[in-house]
Amino acid sequence: MSPRALVTRGDGVLSTEERGALCAGPGELVVAPQVVGLCGTDLELVDGTIDPAYVNYPLVIGHEWTGVVTESRDDSFRPGDRVVVEGIVPCGRCARCVAGATNICDTYAELGFTFDGAAADEVVVRAARAHVLSPQVTADDAALVEPASVVYHGLSRAVERPGLECLVVGDGTIGLLAALLLSLWSPSRVVVAGRRPEQEALARSVGAHELVEAAADGSFDLVVEAAGTPDSVAGALRAPRRGGTVLLLGLPPHGTTTPVPVDDLVNGDLLVRASFAYTSSAWSRVVSLLNAGRLSPGRLVTHRFGFEDHRDAIASLRTPRPGEARGKVVLELPGGPRA
Repeated sequence: MSPRALVTRGDGVLSTEERGALCAGPGELVVAPQVVGLCGTDLELVDGTIDPAYVNYPLVIGHEWTGVVTESRDDSFRPGDRVVVEGIVPCGRCARCVAGATNICDTYAELGFTFDGAAADEVVVRAARAHVLSPQVTADDAALVEPASVVYHGLSRAVERPGLECLVVGDGTIGLLAALLLSLWSPSRVVVAGRRPEQEALARSVGAHELVEAAADGSFDLVVEAAGTPDSVAGALRAPRRGGTVLLLGLPPHGTTTPVPVDDLVNGDLLVRASFAYTSSAWSRVVSLLNAGRLSPGRLVTHRFGFEDHRDAIASLRTPRPGEARGKVVLELPGGPRA
């Protein structure tokens, strides 16, 4: 059977297509994906609502994933290696890349956006962007490296000291990962604000002290906005105490605007920081934490589907069942053993 891939043209349809077998060129790997995570951005890609500056159609989705090397044209890797691969492909030459800000390279390129992603039987990647996993790291943990790196990059620039009182606005995967990663900075309290009480057990499992529907204004040192809606951004801007920090991680739909109370920001001496994607250094740090056994985000996987059941996976992502907790939705592919 020819290799398969899940392809969208931004018209609301995700379909299976057969592709020719892939071969690695110099400095490249062919990887058989094992687990591919799906997120709200994938819905935007399928629906064609994402900023057109960040996507090329037709497109194979899949930017959160892990897999097994099947062919290597790089001496650092061999078939059978379990890897995670940075999706962002920086040029390495522009001023931003030289400064380490690979997330905002002058030339935007990313697997699952401008290049074909990993929702396929095989994918070609640059070996320089691949990272080998330790044997004890599960495929579920590895599949969450991408969103965990997004959160880690933002937190690493916003968290100033241990003992902070923290609010995470949003009870989806990014919000739950924020609660999990905040534990690395030893906060005194982590509160998750969300509208789904069924998420409470998941939130507590990653270190949140409580899940609330709404938090008191002016009560937190650090506020992480992870829902990406106008209301959630507005609420996040009200939540910090004077001298606090607001970190914007949620990605609202293209063109979304929110009124900003500028006088409150100035009078409150607030730092408002937006964070885009992840740097190579943030990705490397997350992989190091996984390989050292200090981070286990795979507990957030709640829904699994086979490749053939991708329509059910998209439906689950689009419309959660009432009363059912939902963390990460993943596709499982035949990319080797799930250690």
